[in-house]
Amino acid sequence: MSRIGKNPVVIPTNVKVEIDGSSITVEGPKGKNAKSFPSVVSLEVKDDTVVVSPVGDSRLAKAMYGTARSIIASLVKGVVDGFSKELEIHGVGFRATLKGSILDLSLGYSHIIEYQIPERVQVTVTGNTKLKVEGIDKQEVGAVAAEIRSFYPPEPYKGKGVRIVGEYVRRKEGKTVA
Repeated sequence: MSRIGKNPVVIPTNVKVEIDGSSITVEGPKGKNAKSFPSVVSLEVKDDTVVVSPVGDSRLAKAMYGTARSIIASLVKGVVDGFSKELEIHGVGFRATLKGSILDLSLGYSHIIEYQIPERVQVTVTGNTKLKVEGIDKQEVGAVAAEIRSFYPPEPYKGKGVRIVGEYVRRKEGKTVA
């Protein structure tokens, strides 16, 4: 049995939760989020909490019910507080500019990379080198941050590239002249 799955998810007073079979819709001050799960988990609302339990004794049911509980907790946290990831751009001449819902990245290539920002995610640029990705869906915010980082991941010799704040970049020593 999952130790995480046993714990119920507490629903704050300003959040509305609707369950329809194996899908859940969470609505709060920041927006609305929905997710559906396999039929091996059952969801129910009891006294301002969401309780997740496995259906049957299969290996998939045992694995999914802890995962489902964790995802539901993220849905509730997202509509109340939201999620954010911060990115830094390191390198001479590397910068980012925001034009509506398009992020222009100058990362040392012969062309500017134009990235279309998804509707449910907001990106803010400060100082041309600091980006903040915000949204109510944890998975979507992480995916956007990872995709922006993938255009020029930090390289180990000079440390140039796009990195998530707090990410450790292992540096290598360059060639030495004998």
